[in-house]
Amino acid sequence: MQRLAGKVALITGAGAGIGRTAALLFAAHGAQVVVAEWNEETGRSAVREIEEAGGTAVFVRTDTSEESNAQAAVQLAVDTFGQLDVLYNNVGGTSPGDGPVTEVPVEVFWQTMKRDLFGTFLMCRYAIRQLAKTGGGSVINTASMVALMGKPRPAQDCYTIAKGGIVSFTRSMAVQYAPQHIRVNAIAPGVTVTERLVKRLDQGAIPQPLLDRHLLGLLDPEDVAAMALYLASDESRRTTGQIISVDSGMTMS
Repeated sequence: MQRLAGKVALITGAGAGIGRTAALLFAAHGAQVVVAEWNEETGRSAVREIEEAGGTAVFVRTDTSEESNAQAAVQLAVDTFGQLDVLYNNVGGTSPGDGPVTEVPVEVFWQTMKRDLFGTFLMCRYAIRQLAKTGGGSVINTASMVALMGKPRPAQDCYTIAKGGIVSFTRSMAVQYAPQHIRVNAIAPGVTVTERLVKRLDQGAIPQPLLDRHLLGLLDPEDVAAMALYLASDESRRTTGQIISVDSGMTMS
């Protein structure tokens, strides 16, 4: 069964990792996918992979923290496919040099805010306007387990602040736009084995006790993409304002 047949989905950071996995999965379930990605090589590669599998996709080079880029990505979706039904804000990540508030460089704070929080704000700003025009849809944001923990280790105060902001932003938008049949949810992943994470694991950058708290093992990108598929589909038509942990039980242990 194609769970997204007839829907148009815009996925940011869809050239690699969770975003690419979600783009392939959405396309396999019938969605027309806009691959919004800063890296043109990986973005176009994702489109080719979708097309080779029989799906439909288009690439748009996008820095989500630049307003003109965010607006252009949404407009491309509408110009190409006639509508927009799903926005998946997947872009984000930690910044080198992040740490305790008393030590972290101020420029790292602003870099993290711009990429993780401001980029989500901009994409929602323009995508929600289009979702409202077509009678509703789904916004999927990316939070993190660190926004739901009291003592994340190691300390990443900039990233934690950004993801905490996304949690509050998600809940606020869910209430505000429910009358327009727009549902807004966020996924809070645990440690997910993407290409970037493998490098950090090899460098010993993630403490073993944190990894051990994943009761069912570390996540694969497919685990997070599967939740995104549910939130993008009509199966979640009564689900909004939720921060859904896909963390292998990490925040419970």
